[in-house]
Amino acid sequence: MAIDTQTVIKIASLSRLKIDEDKVEATKDEFNKIINWVEQLSEVDTDGVEPMFAVNDTQLACREDMVVEGNQADKILKNAPIAEYDYFVVPKVVE
Repeated sequence: MAIDTQTVIKIASLSRLKIDEDKVEATKDEFNKIINWVEQLSEVDTDGVEPMFAVNDTQLACREDMVVEGNQADKILKNAPIAEYDYFVVPKVVE
């Protein structure tokens, strides 16, 4: 399977990426390298290999969540340019 220029433009549009006209060809080449690498992986014989969910068998140490410092809203809000009702005031980003 090979990626063509139109597919690169469509992928860029769907993923909201801006690819300059002079970079489309290089991006197409990179996509094709990735596709070829994935196709190489499908050639690997995995019969008899048990699926893994991690590459190592270590267990993460779990600890109990404990609040060590709390009730510091006043100290934290001293860093805010604008604060109201114990919250940071930020500009509206959604219309």
